[in-house]
Amino acid sequence: MATETVSPACTGSSLLQPISEIINLPLDQVNFVVCQLCALLTAFWFRLYLHPKRSSPFIRHVVATLLGLYFALFCFGWYALHFLVQSGLTYGIMILTGVEHMHKYCLVVALGYLSFCQITRVYVFDYGMYSADFTGPMMVITQKITSLAFEIHDGRFIRRVYLLMSAPQHMYLLWLVSCRRMPSLLEYFSYNCNFMGILAGPTCSYNDYIAFIEGGTCCHRDFETSRKACGKVKGSEPSPNTVVVQKIATCFFSLMVFLLVCKVFPVERNIDDDFIANTPFYAQVVYLYLSMLTTRPKYYFVWTLADAINNAAGFGFNGYNLDGSPRWDLISNLRIQNIELATSFKVFLDNWNIQTAHWLKRVCYERCPYNPTAATFILSAMWHGAYPGYYLTFLTGIVVTLAARAVRHNVRPYFQCSPAHKLLYDVITWASTQIAICYTVVPFVLLSVGPSIKFYRSVIGSACPLDVLSRKFRSSVFKITQAKRNLISCRRKGNRGLCAVGVKTQLLSQPLMKAQSTRGDLCATHLSGYSILLWLIQTIQI
Repeated sequence: MATETVSPACTGSSLLQPISEIINLPLDQVNFVVCQLCALLTAFWFRLYLHPKRSSPFIRHVVATLLGLYFALFCFGWYALHFLVQSGLTYGIMILTGVEHMHKYCLVVALGYLSFCQITRVYVFDYGMYSADFTGPMMVITQKITSLAFEIHDGRFIRRVYLLMSAPQHMYLLWLVSCRRMPSLLEYFSYNCNFMGILAGPTCSYNDYIAFIEGGTCCHRDFETSRKACGKVKGSEPSPNTVVVQKIATCFFSLMVFLLVCKVFPVERNIDDDFIANTPFYAQVVYLYLSMLTTRPKYYFVWTLADAINNAAGFGFNGYNLDGSPRWDLISNLRIQNIELATSFKVFLDNWNIQTAHWLKRVCYERCPYNPTAATFILSAMWHGAYPGYYLTFLTGIVVTLAARAVRHNVRPYFQCSPAHKLLYDVITWASTQIAICYTVVPFVLLSVGPSIKFYRSVIGSACPLDVLSRKFRSSVFKITQAKRNLISCRRKGNRGLCAVGVKTQLLSQPLMKAQSTRGDLCATHLSGYSILLWLIQTIQI
């Protein structure tokens, strides 16, 4: 009887099936949470009893790898062998191929193997299984494999890359993560499959991980802050206990919010025919925001718990603040407050899935010779999986990112004239950013093409009344552009009397540095908050 109730989506151990039935959660999710809690307890033991001062790096590597493989087998069964196959294939490529091209081959093979597993899982075994699955850890392993390959490549060809990187900060960060030697097989599998990060990551630099195992000093990312403060407490080894307790409390709160609120605002209701037909547009927007807001706590729970596990083991120390307090955010994956209060698309992305963003930046954005933004979003879509909704989300993200850059570059300078206008700008951009994020991410949650297209059509159809306002705003912009052309023509002809009519129009098109003396007049006239709001709404509709 017990075997009949086991979730078909779970390929791991059925030992916790009774607990799964009692709390009414899928078995694979129960296995995942229990393994992460066991990893948290093991991390404290690992830091106290296998400290670098008490045990050799070899012992620490062996224990971390064996525990990681055991947790993987418990959660995913024989599917965990894919972790070893993917790691083994790419290690062979690193050994057999030249350093100059190994990073390219590793990227193709690791990403190709991941995509093969994702496609077979989605379209062969179980379509729509949006929970813990074996391709999740493979996504993190893919990041680690490719990061290490690029680090080795950069370490061997450091002078050539220095010539390509013009900014000193890029040079410094490149020096931080570059690897000067090939890791041994044990070090390689320990880096990819250690118990602290095999189930939920996060990705970290190979040099940072080896420094943690060997008891060395990690090179802190925010080196200016750390360099100023380290003099006060240099040589001390801070305890992570306080920050681990804080992160566990955040995990508990996020889990409770997700379990209690998520079912109240299901995302699928956004495409319900009755809801679309009988609900005003403003109410649909509010519900869209609330429904997407309640999907984020599960990510907060998983990533914060993963960060707490690494910190409990002593990994993740990132120097000291100016007041001397230790920082444990070296491999943190999110900043919740910055996410919820983000006033731009970029701020949201910079604080969401941080280590993946760093990986995409190092592997693609900084190296792509043309259209790096589009290439980065496409690589992110391929890495996430085979569901069409992922591609719809990231293709939409390209347009929203470019539009947000244009709006910020052209509009923001005119709102810096007073604190009141700054506050108005922040409120408008916060609301617009949250709506844009929700609009972009809905296909990511719905997964399929049909529901996603239905959502897009419902939003565009409901927004038709706003199109009238948007057309009026575009008409005013057209008139301003025409007035600007007349102004330029008048100046060329030397007729300053007629030019006086177009002074304010000129200010709309001039950069901030050329309009310092008339900021107050500009902020009070053409660029009112209402006009900017219409502009942003039209941007979102694109």
